[in-house]
Order: sequence, then structure tokens, then C-alpha cells
Amino acid sequence: MPETNSTASEPKTREVAIALRGVSIGYDQPIVEGIDLDILAGEILFVGGGSGCGKTTLLSCLTTLRKPFAGSIVLDGIDIAQAPGEDLQRVRRRFGVMYQLGALFGGKTLLENVRLPLEEFTDLSDEAMDDIARAKLGLVGLGAHAHKEPSEISGGMQKRAAIARALALDPPIIFLDEPSAGLDPVTSADLDALIVALNRMLGTTFVIISHELASIFAIGHRFAMLDGARKRLVALGKPTELRDSSSDPWVRNFLNRVPTAEA
Repeated sequence: MPETNSTASEPKTREVAIALRGVSIGYDQPIVEGIDLDILAGEILFVGGGSGCGKTTLLSCLTTLRKPFAGSIVLDGIDIAQAPGEDLQRVRRRFGVMYQLGALFGGKTLLENVRLPLEEFTDLSDEAMDDIARAKLGLVGLGAHAHKEPSEISGGMQKRAAIARALALDPPIIFLDEPSAGLDPVTSADLDALIVALNRMLGTTFVIISHELASIFAIGHRFAMLDGARKRLVALGKPTELRDSSSDPWVRNFLNRVPTAEA
């Protein structure tokens, strides 16, 4: 079982947004096995670990792009590991995703990019979709840039636009894949501040794939750590408590940036 630290920010009575039980993930063979994890509604949960530990593969399973080898992933009462296509379509409206490079479409304006989920999942009028897209861009500080294309804005602004698109359908859960990748420290801190503001304002659950320690300690309510060598979830808890008092030397060394003996 993973090491768990209880904190005031994660009461046991909090609603479970996503429940993972006995989940094994991988490609030709399992990378991580037997994951038991409750993702709590309204929390900012970071998922990380060493290179090749399976964090990106886990994200693919959580976002229905891949099936796990075994186990259940229950979101909105549906086991997305086993659900048929029509149920998956309903579940996909319950979350938004921001991929590592933003995945914005060139040749489309930011407003047109943010509209895409609305076009796919709703029958709203063009005017209504435009209004919603502008509102989401305003929410991330890009209201004045709605008619620019991705190539005309900075990398940090592209990440913000991608978050706006993830928010288009007002999902209760947002998945972020390495949101700070390629950003300078100040822009990364600004993005952290935006995530916290959205979490507090909207109550959105954020699941963030990252090994950016500054962000994990600054805004993470909990940190779930995968270990590819042991093929399991090895720690779950408040980042600072895991860093300072984990009984697992690998967890402490990772969170304290202690080099290996080989280095």
C-alpha cells in the first residue's frame, strides 16, 4: 500500500471524484500494477515519479485514450476501463485536458480553438459558443487576444488558452500534462497562480502530471508518486510531509533532489 499522510486540506468526508482500484497500466507489459487511489473532488493532485514511471500512461487511461491492463477507474459512476462508447462520450464531458504542448490548432484563432469542445458536444448557436469561448478566455486573462492565432502569442499564453479550452464545457475535473514544460520560472509561477485561482473560484479538481518540484510544493494539496522499478504507487500525501518525513528513502531523495550514488 502507498504511504499516506492525512492533512486538513483533504478530509476523509470529501467526495471522491475518481476512484482507481487495482489498476495496472502499461503497453506490451505492465509499467505499474495495483494502483489504489481516490482522487478527491476539489483537490489539486500532482502525479509524478522518475522517468518511465508510467505517469503519462496513467493520464492516457484516466482520459479514456487507453484501457488499463486490469482494475477499475470509476468516474461519475461509470467504470471507464470497461464502459462502452456511448458511456465514454458522456464521461468525456465531465473532464477537460491540457496537453503538454498545448495542442492548439494553428490556423484557428484562440476563440475558435476554445469553441471546439462546444462544437463537438453541444447544439448551441454560434453566438452562444462565441460568448462562452470569450468568457473562458477572459477567465484565464486572454480576453483581449481572442482573435489571435497560437503563433502570435507566447508559450505561456498558449498554455492558458489550452486551459480555457479545457474549461469550455465547465467540467468538474481538469487534467494537465506537464503544464510548466518549456516555461521560464516566472511564467510557470503565473500558471500555478492561475490554477490555484480556478481551483478556488470554480472548485475544479486538478490532476497534474508533473515532476516540477517548485509547483508541487507551491500549490499541490497531495502528491502521488509512482515508481517504475517497483511497479507501484509508493507514496501519497501532502508534498512537504512526504519530503520531510517519508519512511521511503527513494521518496525523500526524489522530493529533496538528492543525487544517486552513481552520479
